[in-house]
Amino acid sequence: MLLSTAPQTEVYPFERVVVLVSCALSFVGSSLLVGTHALWPELRTRPRQLLLYLSLADLLSAASYFYGALKDFGSSSWDCVAQGAVSTFSNTSSFFWTMAIALYLYSSIVQGSPSSARVLCFFHVVSWGVPLGITVAAVMLNKIGYDASDVSVGWCWINIDAEDRVLWMLLAGKIWEILAYVTLPVFYILIKKHINRAHAALSEYRPILSRTPAFQPRTSIADKKLILIPVIFIFLRIWSTVRFVLTLCSSLAVQNPMLVVLHGIGNTFQGGANCIMFVLCTRVVRNKLFSSLCCWCYDSLDHSLPSPESCSQGQDSASKDWGEVHESDRVRVEFSST
Repeated sequence: MLLSTAPQTEVYPFERVVVLVSCALSFVGSSLLVGTHALWPELRTRPRQLLLYLSLADLLSAASYFYGALKDFGSSSWDCVAQGAVSTFSNTSSFFWTMAIALYLYSSIVQGSPSSARVLCFFHVVSWGVPLGITVAAVMLNKIGYDASDVSVGWCWINIDAEDRVLWMLLAGKIWEILAYVTLPVFYILIKKHINRAHAALSEYRPILSRTPAFQPRTSIADKKLILIPVIFIFLRIWSTVRFVLTLCSSLAVQNPMLVVLHGIGNTFQGGANCIMFVLCTRVVRNKLFSSLCCWCYDSLDHSLPSPESCSQGQDSASKDWGEVHESDRVRVEFSST
């Protein structure tokens, strides 16, 4: 019988430590993404604006998961319900913003449709409104609570004793998670095909561009990041889906420690992964960040500070690099700027 009564999945101390570290790194990574957006107006492109909202959802999600993993709930207490509600809202919102970014990139690069305030408003209504509506309904109907860690790692989600728990598990995250598995690869494959076709057509008339040393690294990095977005998302999230299916099948494999750890990291590290990709692995943002850190270190060590011109020299060169786009790179500008 599906979801028959089973003993609670024990979350061992080492598993809890791993999840807590993952939550902390994700929180720091999401905060760094938000901070870079606030500090440097020249980096506020539309893709990064959408990434900001995704980072806010991931930041809230990491904080709620941290509290849940730290408490390791054993019953549906008031704070269990509160933590489950916050994580349900933020996690579902993260799915929607991830798909919104893919939809925006597809629309702007493949279809060439310029973004508008109406489109951004639509993204806000769907990505915040739908998760909020689902969460409020789940709380009012007493569907959020203790789940025996079969579909979580210490935190609370859908009450394992609810009769229609499968339906609410789907509505409160799993259906959107599975939908993202399908839509993200499709969008990014179509985008990559469009970029390859545009590059091939352009190289036919301007073959010298394909041999330019400054051109190939930039395009190859953009292509790699383009592929990594759905790959990283699926790799992080697939473990929670696996445990969800095992729970439906009443399999004891759901309690496998390695699977539990992978589930815990996958659900909590999205913000950290986004930070690695869009801050540490994005040259413009990385240069600005390191330049600011260097200036701060000089100031904290009470050394003689460089002049404002020299201190901002690295940032100015990064800004020029940020804005410098070859004609042959036009179809990549929306993504490579992220």
